[in-house]
Amino acid sequence: MTAENDAPDPTTSLLAFFGTELLRLRGERGVSQTHLAKSAFSTQSMISKIEAAQRVPSKELAHHLDVALDTGGHFSRLYPLVIKYAYPSWFLPFIELEREASTMRVFESQIVPGLLQTEEYARAMLSAVRPDNLDDLVAARMSRQEVFERELPPRMWFVLDEQALHRPIGGAAVWRAQLEHMLKTGQEPRVVIQVVPRKVTSHPGLAGPFSVLGFEDDTPDVLYVDGFSQGRTALDAAEVAQGAHAYDLLRAVALSPEESADLLSDYMEGRK
Repeated sequence: MTAENDAPDPTTSLLAFFGTELLRLRGERGVSQTHLAKSAFSTQSMISKIEAAQRVPSKELAHHLDVALDTGGHFSRLYPLVIKYAYPSWFLPFIELEREASTMRVFESQIVPGLLQTEEYARAMLSAVRPDNLDDLVAARMSRQEVFERELPPRMWFVLDEQALHRPIGGAAVWRAQLEHMLKTGQEPRVVIQVVPRKVTSHPGLAGPFSVLGFEDDTPDVLYVDGFSQGRTALDAAEVAQGAHAYDLLRAVALSPEESADLLSDYMEGRK
């Protein structure tokens, strides 16, 4: 847990500025993190992480903070700037869709899916490209996992190629914690994790990672295809249908959830 008086340097990023502004205005009003969390329909942990620039606030939370602290819309005006620099512009539409999705079907071929990554694994992976804004990238990655904390989380299905388990990013301790996290998350009733074993030499995911999002209302399904420099969100019904079909084929050749958990345990215990 982050101490209430810990604060990032506000000059390092807009996310850090948002966090220090929240800390400043909360302090001026003599409001504790716990009290503010209740007033803003959040949690003390989330308020603490936002003040430490470890999470990206949602648009709704920014509004609730304004109301709770009577800031005249200060945080709501900051939010568009924070979100603009926390995520690439081409990724923002998908982030908004991800927050509203009722079902998610995710495939990854080389790494652990972002929604399943621990903070340490994400930091080790993202640092490989030596970005100038590593802390913001990690915070943004972790913020996406708030979907697990919704009152009714989406039904999530993750399929990953066993190739991803041959890459212990971050070293032994980080990798073991990452595998433990996946095993624990896979026990959640609305989460399924499957692994395509290496004996399956050819499958529909060889072209690269992708996700298919579904929604409760009349919103059509959405396909997101990842790429080297940027990803692409596809809305064309025919292309989305192709993605959904490819995902069904991947599930068909993957190990069962129980067999996949056993395989993850084998890697965690060094039996693989």
